[in-house]
Amino acid sequence: MILKLMVAGAAVAGALTTVAPAQAATTPECDNGNVTASYRGGEGATSHVYGRIVLKNTSDETCTVQGYGGLSYVGGGKGKQVGAAADRTPSRTPKVTLAPGEKVAQQVVETSTGPYSKKQCRPMPVDGFRVYVPDETRSQFIAHPTTGCANPAVHLLAHKAFH
Repeated sequence: MILKLMVAGAAVAGALTTVAPAQAATTPECDNGNVTASYRGGEGATSHVYGRIVLKNTSDETCTVQGYGGLSYVGGGKGKQVGAAADRTPSRTPKVTLAPGEKVAQQVVETSTGPYSKKQCRPMPVDGFRVYVPDETRSQFIAHPTTGCANPAVHLLAHKAFH
């Protein structure tokens, strides 16, 4: 009799077990398969040009972008990095949700080679930018012919987070 009550009690306890609701699906991060990078030239100031790297969601799915990503000059016709990678200018890093066709941008500041001696800078032709989407290990190329410094101790690029 006691055994029957224990079995019956276990059956009732099992029947009352609740199942946790499924977690809401999270929007995935954008990667190179979701977005296409482009450059929008901007206004110049003494020894500086202010522009924007723009990421456009070219996929059929919504995705998010948050942070800085990576940015550098490349040249030599083979994508070889020219000089130092862009410095990160402190800024807010909001998570931006991009529906198909929507865009997000980051400010880019380019310093000209003019303030540096040729010996210090070692001027070199640049083919464009190498752009990394945040948290992505594959890059995209944006044509942007200019002159950079081969010396990696000279920092000509700075950028803010995407917003």
